[in-house]
Amino acid sequence: MYTIGVLIVSDKGAKGEREDHSGEVIREVLAELGTVEYYHVVPDDRSLIQEQLIHMCDVLKLNLVLTSGGTGFGERDVTPEATWAVINKAVPGITGAMLYYGLQKTPRAMLSRGISGIRRQSLIINLPGSPKGVRESLEAIRDTLRHGLEILLGQTGECGQD
Repeated sequence: MYTIGVLIVSDKGAKGEREDHSGEVIREVLAELGTVEYYHVVPDDRSLIQEQLIHMCDVLKLNLVLTSGGTGFGERDVTPEATWAVINKAVPGITGAMLYYGLQKTPRAMLSRGISGIRRQSLIINLPGSPKGVRESLEAIRDTLRHGLEILLGQTGECGQD
């Protein structure tokens, strides 16, 4: 089982004006992969997002860090920029898989600007802000996510299949 952190990025959520449902979806969809050991809500503020991502990766040493929200075209949507500033390696294949899967559901999936990357021994993935978008994105990557985490954490070294 892996350790999971969830960072909800929402101005309204941080003010208590909107109830988060994306975190519940993450817990449900990834229940077989691990447990959510850290959950936090921040406003759409680049420095606060970066601070939380660094805390979850460097201090808490969570294996998987998922953000939800702040990936759109809005002026305050800065989650990808905050993530880019803290990762050491980009993982565009994860983001591409989520995009491909999402486009089969709706052409609006192309409007998400989320990224995925590695910081030390943590995998960070930006998810959309809607529960539906979160569920579809996680469905796209869930089966391969375990193997990626195994490689990242040195539990296996082989990616080739027979």
